[in-house]
Amino acid sequence: MEKSNKSWLIGLLVILLLISFPVWFFTRAGASPELIQPDAPWEHMPRRPAHVDHKDLFEGYSFSSGPDVTVACLSCHEEAGEQVLHTAHWRWQSDPVMVEGREEPVAIGKKNSINNFCIGIQGNWASCTACHAGYGWEDQDFDFEDQEKIDCLVCHDNSGTYKKGKMGLPLEGVDLMAAAKSVAVPTRENCGGCHFRGGGGNAVKHGDLDESLYHPEDDLDVHMGRYDFMCVDCHQTEDHVIGGRSISVSVDNANQIACLDCHQPKLHADARLNAHTDTLACQTCHIPEVAVKQATKTHWDWASAGDGEREESVHEYMKIKGSFVYQKGLQPEYYWYNGLAGRYLLGDSLAEQGTTALNLPDGDIRDPRARIWPFKVHRATQPYDSQFNYLLQPVTSGEGGYWKEFDWDQALRLGSEITGMPYSGNFAFAETEMYWPQTHMVAPKTEALQCQACHAENGRMDWEALGYPGDPVKWGSRERVRHDESGTARTGVKR
Repeated sequence: MEKSNKSWLIGLLVILLLISFPVWFFTRAGASPELIQPDAPWEHMPRRPAHVDHKDLFEGYSFSSGPDVTVACLSCHEEAGEQVLHTAHWRWQSDPVMVEGREEPVAIGKKNSINNFCIGIQGNWASCTACHAGYGWEDQDFDFEDQEKIDCLVCHDNSGTYKKGKMGLPLEGVDLMAAAKSVAVPTRENCGGCHFRGGGGNAVKHGDLDESLYHPEDDLDVHMGRYDFMCVDCHQTEDHVIGGRSISVSVDNANQIACLDCHQPKLHADARLNAHTDTLACQTCHIPEVAVKQATKTHWDWASAGDGEREESVHEYMKIKGSFVYQKGLQPEYYWYNGLAGRYLLGDSLAEQGTTALNLPDGDIRDPRARIWPFKVHRATQPYDSQFNYLLQPVTSGEGGYWKEFDWDQALRLGSEITGMPYSGNFAFAETEMYWPQTHMVAPKTEALQCQACHAENGRMDWEALGYPGDPVKWGSRERVRHDESGTARTGVKR
């Protein structure tokens, strides 16, 4: 009997080994030793510079304007002014770059682009440039070579009391001396003062950026919450050039940052997850939703503006702006993206059918550089010239603007004079869309998407729109589609 029991135990151990070895083999950190690399993101994080207390450095100074503070700053930081003059934060425009499909180099940025939120800054400078890192930008004649117009405080004030108004000037009553004495490394408050409020208010534009990130919990953003990251920890800066690139106002992929700047690409304990990193952006699984705490705008209908009888609500309708849709806990949409995007430029014709994309992500299933990314897509109706078939830039704020006169024809005529775009006198409203890659509000790994979120009936991926014949679990991988010349590769964009 004892011998029989021992044989039974030995047999059980053999069975367990037969089962456990393949489980271990296929779920270890990678399928081959060269892929097994330690993930050590802290080795790539910059050391924040030692703070120099400025509170005793301004004896004998008095500040009556923002430029007065700048002059004092540049007296010690002599190289800073010239550095800032060459940055996108100052110029709001890129250097010229060649773009596929364009005959001439393109220089694009907030300075001259068109969007489907407040549409554009041309003619609306005084209002829009409240977020410019400078002072006094009120018209097209602003001097971008004048270092004294640089606003040092907007990025470096740590008093929490510094506020800007129209033309980027400090609001009346701001204590400039207290702000100057407080300067230090930029905090989330410095960056968020503009970037959390893009599009005209908190949480409006980006989806993954809003004021809930000033003091986030761990489950809202694991980097900023659990590890107390500042924006500049990831958006590392050299000579005042801040790392990062937005496809809303750029056409190249220079100066970009990525998760893999710090993390290894094959860092999961499960090799099946590592196999996804050639197809999925990290953000696709690790940002399951955005606008977690505060709703973000997903639709803006300018055509409905001007109704003085309609009840107003910041999140539903305003006479000066029209009607809106906001969503909280927003599930992203998924598209192929290789880091580049198309760009609608003033004067381009509208799409022949359907919606006109202002910055369509580049890439498809056959593009080896492309990954499936999560996007917030903002859809809108905005004015266009119905004879010339292109979008128009209206003057909205200021003298004669739509927000004062509620006269679209006048607003569009004023805008055409500034942009140099002919206006036929005939206008209507076109449907447009803008794509915003989601890369903040990274959830803890315990809350990342699980298999069934995508690989289940009615999952969040539209596999056919992405170019697959169906769920790749059943129909085969991206590589199989690439080698199937009869297949039809699509971008994932729904029309």
